[in-house]
Amino acid sequence: MSLVNFSDLDFDQIKTSIKDYLRSNSNFTDYDFEGSNLSTIIDVLAYNTYITSYNANMLSNEVFLDSATLRENVVSLARNIGYVPSSKKAALANISFFVDTSALSSQPETLTVNKGPIAVSRLFGAENYTFNLLDDVTATVSNQEASFDNISVYEGTYVTTKFTVDSFDPNQRFILPNAGIDVSTIRVDVKPSATSLIKRKYIQADSLFDVGSESPVYWVQEIADERYELIFGDGVFGIKLDAPSEIEVAYLVTNGEGANNITGLGWIGKVTSARGGNTILAQVSPLTSDAPSFGGKNIESVESVKKYSSRIYSSQFRAVTAADYEAIIPTVFPQAESVAAFGGEDLTPPQFGKVFITIKPINGSYLSIASKENIKSSIRQYSVAGIVPDIIDLKYLYVEPEVTVYYNPNRASSAADVGTIVNSNVTRYAASEEMNKFGARFKYSKFLKIIDDSSVAITSNITTITMRRDLRVVLNSFTEYEICFGNRFYIKNHGHSAMSGVGYNIKSSGFNVSGIVGTVYLADVPNRGFETGVVNLIQLDSPTEPKVVRSNVGTIDYIKGEVRLSPINITGTVYSDVYPLIEISAVPYSNDVIGLQDLYLQLDVRNNNIVNLPDNIASGNDISGSNYLVTSSFANGELVRGPVLLANQISRETATTLNRNINRSRTTSTQTTSATTQYTSTPINTTSGGSSSY
Repeated sequence: MSLVNFSDLDFDQIKTSIKDYLRSNSNFTDYDFEGSNLSTIIDVLAYNTYITSYNANMLSNEVFLDSATLRENVVSLARNIGYVPSSKKAALANISFFVDTSALSSQPETLTVNKGPIAVSRLFGAENYTFNLLDDVTATVSNQEASFDNISVYEGTYVTTKFTVDSFDPNQRFILPNAGIDVSTIRVDVKPSATSLIKRKYIQADSLFDVGSESPVYWVQEIADERYELIFGDGVFGIKLDAPSEIEVAYLVTNGEGANNITGLGWIGKVTSARGGNTILAQVSPLTSDAPSFGGKNIESVESVKKYSSRIYSSQFRAVTAADYEAIIPTVFPQAESVAAFGGEDLTPPQFGKVFITIKPINGSYLSIASKENIKSSIRQYSVAGIVPDIIDLKYLYVEPEVTVYYNPNRASSAADVGTIVNSNVTRYAASEEMNKFGARFKYSKFLKIIDDSSVAITSNITTITMRRDLRVVLNSFTEYEICFGNRFYIKNHGHSAMSGVGYNIKSSGFNVSGIVGTVYLADVPNRGFETGVVNLIQLDSPTEPKVVRSNVGTIDYIKGEVRLSPINITGTVYSDVYPLIEISAVPYSNDVIGLQDLYLQLDVRNNNIVNLPDNIASGNDISGSNYLVTSSFANGELVRGPVLLANQISRETATTLNRNINRSRTTSTQTTSATTQYTSTPINTTSGGSSSY
């Protein structure tokens, strides 16, 4: 009998197989394997087989990109198909200051701020952060003052290192010794020898295109331990370095996203004059900045390398399909946090020959016009004839949860502690990578589990979901609007034969329109068949008594999740966030909400509602359940969003005074009955008139 092929890594199964093999030998037919010394030998053999099998299995996994887990193996496999993972990105700050030269005996014509450390933060968290200038900056002295405006400085430790080319070492490698390098900050100069005063600047290349035998270029590749290696030309592609050339390399070792949102920088730089490069001891004004530091980013994750390396390889750096654009854009615009692309043929009506691209930048919500044009220019070399890329602004789709948490008072130190944990976990999930991206999906069951697992005191939770879009309006102009949710709407009383009681499935905040005195709201009435409906303008005689003041101002498609408003002249809105806007919300048909096409999905923790109720049945205080507080599993609430403004109480002028900045005033709402609780745990949006929703 031969040994069987082991199909798993179970120690006992391996041991049993060895015993069966020995029993098949006549010399061991009646041998007592359990009580003999041979049992120890069998254990050793089984352990050896087990460990060998485990190592062979792990080795096999690391050979393939899909199953590899170690970063250096994933990076090596990605490198074989031409993909270079993104390095850490240093946080950027734009500073301004001036240098007063009035105290100098001899007035220089120009002043230069030298590259290297230039500013340091005040204590931010537990440490200080240093910001650096990557290249010298020179300014002209005028009226005994040299002004330096909007100078870009980058966070990190400024490091320099040197290599000498050795002709006797054919396998010489130029490996930068530090981890955490921002590759975009690498500066390379090459001298013919260590004593030479002549330097030549080398440029980082990312491909072989436009690289000739005399091109002063180098390439960067990631190796083990998140370090980087510089590769120079061979005389065919790029200049070949000859001995005894000296390579001078300067770069930043950065803290990545940990240095974002820093303000209050202090001067530590060095100023020199153009004459002789002498250091100038002049008065430097306090540093000013228009915004906190931004753009810091950690090294590309293993999961991201697996995802994009295969896409880049399949595209062969040709932008043909929507997926090709999604893969290529992060390489030409590293500041992209998330990218979505879809073909015009998917729109209604279709727009053939166009691909629509939406980009969420790391810093900010929208791309500037200049950034859009730069990206278009960069991807033009990859595009094929006949396909026109169009970069559009992203649209936010907000998920608003209303959570009722039941907890056992006997197992909680206080209701406030349970609530703090719940609210913290909701916030953590809202900031996770599962949300905050194109193509994201709000996973309802996982969200419920996060709440239940927040504390051992929580016995259950009942959560209802609402989705919201914010419609940016054009005031005092007849404009047509289309608001796409990308998710099917739920219809109340769907299936009833009578039409009474059916409707009011969408809610809006208040606004004013020409020809109607007072604040109006949007409401809907389904057509027969419950697939489409009409949109009306309503006012409120009381919080529960609506009246239609203008009919058929638009249509609604419950299946596609779209609201269309016919040309309407809006003169004011109750809410504003830089621009006047109308909040529109609906209950999704499925509690799993997706971010379709150009919809960027976010969990709106500023507008969620968490109610905390004691579970007196679980605590034993009300075993009979006679006083149990029942919570509805259906989304109810007011007929409208925001302040309930009655028709006989409010005029257009009064409504205008209620305008507020949503970002500043909207906060998480927490209600309590008998106790207080919150949680934590261990595509067409622009039509005629130029209107938009976001």
